[in-house]
Amino acid sequence: MLFDTHAHLNATQFNEDVEQVIERARAEGVSHIVVVGFDRPTIDRAMELVEQYSFIYAAVGWHPVDAIHMTDEDLGMIERLAAHPKVVALGEMGLDYYWDQSPKEVQKEVFRKQIRLAKKVKLPIIIHNRDATADIIDILREENAGEVGGVMHCFSGSIEVARQCIDMNFYISFGGPVTFKNAKKPKEVAKEIPLDRLLIETDCPYLTPHPFRGKRNEPSYVKYVAEAIAELKGLSFEEVAQKTSDNAKRLFGII
Repeated sequence: MLFDTHAHLNATQFNEDVEQVIERARAEGVSHIVVVGFDRPTIDRAMELVEQYSFIYAAVGWHPVDAIHMTDEDLGMIERLAAHPKVVALGEMGLDYYWDQSPKEVQKEVFRKQIRLAKKVKLPIIIHNRDATADIIDILREENAGEVGGVMHCFSGSIEVARQCIDMNFYISFGGPVTFKNAKKPKEVAKEIPLDRLLIETDCPYLTPHPFRGKRNEPSYVKYVAEAIAELKGLSFEEVAQKTSDNAKRLFGII
């Protein structure tokens, strides 16, 4: 029983074979997948997938890289979709200071608007953070985002930052990088995080875990993330798979 909490099966990389990719995931014991939409085309595709597959759920939000393009109509669309029974979170949202496509102040405003919407519709949030940790922590605190909580997606920060996030009612999610031989920090943090605050993900088609690094990622590979965390924590694979699935179901309100 594995739960891939962050997948982009709505990406163009899966246009040709998404059915086979989903079949492989099921064959490897993946029981649930959250497909994350972050602009109009990816949100539309995520909603198509949740209608096709009973075990696929959606998160809908606006990516910080494209914050400059978000309109009030887009925010209204996200609010309408939040009422759908298979939309389990808003996001991914946050800040990205690596790609210089949207001004920082615009990113911050779009981030705040989505947090406020999440509190209004009572859904958890999925946080994208790239080179913006201090500002993200400040905004989460200022907006009282802990009221809905959420997940720090593909976490790459320090144990101190992880603890701050946990204190604000967030889960810490790890993907492929925790399997990389040279990824010292994610391994150290994953080892320290309490199991009841951990989630696993692929972020496919990106961040493919070892031993498939460099190839297209897919949900079936989430088992390698679970295996790496089990080894780091001295636990069984089954215990990590079960506990992270239970955590995800609790966060996303899936019975």
